[in-house]
Amino acid sequence: MTKTTSKHILPVIVFAQFAGTSLWFAGNAILPQIQESWSLPKDSIAQVTSSVMLGFICGTLLFALTSLADRFNASKVFFVSALLGGILNSAVLLAGESFMALLIFRFLTGICIAGIYPVGMKIASDWFDGRLGKALGYLVGALVMGSAFPHLLNHFGAGYDWRPVLLGTSGIALVGGTLMYFFVGDGPARVKSAAFSPKDAFRVFKKKEFRYAAFGYFGHMWELYTLWAFLPVVLAHYAKSQGINLPISLWTFIIMSLGMVGCVSGGMVSIRKGSAKVAFAFLLTSGVLCLFSPLFYSLPPIAFLALLCFWGFAVIGDSAQFSSLNAQKAPVELKGTALTIAVSIGFLLTIPSIQLLQLLTNHLSVEWLLFTLIVGPIFGLVSTRKLINNPSPD
Repeated sequence: MTKTTSKHILPVIVFAQFAGTSLWFAGNAILPQIQESWSLPKDSIAQVTSSVMLGFICGTLLFALTSLADRFNASKVFFVSALLGGILNSAVLLAGESFMALLIFRFLTGICIAGIYPVGMKIASDWFDGRLGKALGYLVGALVMGSAFPHLLNHFGAGYDWRPVLLGTSGIALVGGTLMYFFVGDGPARVKSAAFSPKDAFRVFKKKEFRYAAFGYFGHMWELYTLWAFLPVVLAHYAKSQGINLPISLWTFIIMSLGMVGCVSGGMVSIRKGSAKVAFAFLLTSGVLCLFSPLFYSLPPIAFLALLCFWGFAVIGDSAQFSSLNAQKAPVELKGTALTIAVSIGFLLTIPSIQLLQLLTNHLSVEWLLFTLIVGPIFGLVSTRKLINNPSPD
């Protein structure tokens, strides 16, 4: 296998991560068109988002139980996952306007993403063990751009035809997987992790520092993906209430993609301030925006969009730092199990959060939907504050 020099490793990993994770929100980006042409139910946004999340959760547990990324070359695992994910993503074209088929294909795509996002983070940690907070900042930034990218494709083409979004995201995922396979190998810090044990899942939370870090991450996850999933709903409601023409897909892409700036800047600052303080600051900012979000809808368009852009910057900026904290605070002998459990629970929490917000659309006006997400930041801030007040050696 051909390898680049180590200074080129991170850019390759970052691009491959962006390309592979573009599969994540491809279904959401095209959903407005599919809802109309397929006559899908009103709550389909929650169902489609939850399907891919549930697939991802099942996938992370599958990868943990089989230890695939530890037993085999992680770059090969990434490539195969990107290849299969691209195929299943495009398979929606064969769904024949079946909502159930759409949900199944999104679920299976989610399983494949479990071999892309966490495996990409593992590859990065094997190469950049001593600068993990900074490296993960770039990597989660790539996840942000990958998640936002389908909305950009939708804006430029699929407003007329949603099929190019699926083909485009599948194609770029294959390119990313190919680059990872040919240009990235095992990092110098790679070690074989212990196999997953169900009994160990309860032991990892006995270490209070890991518990604080994981609970902070859980609060962050309660808010993040639900905000992303409902951005088109929020933007469409504001545009209708103001009587203005707003390019929904373009603004969804802009708001989400600004999270990359938050991730990268947070990673840089973490070198000086530490991951816990950076994560706390981002989560606090996001929580304040949740608190005052009902007031946003009375603002003029430029102020409304500016605040959502700032929210997009803040809502994901703490993600890499919580991942770094989970890695630092996990019991050394159970690090693989601890990280798997944290990621699985974090993404599992996105499902009730998304479903709850969908349910609340029947009882609350759209102006109050994002306000209800504040429970996540509050829970996360309490736990992260304990981590700051009770530091321990990494």
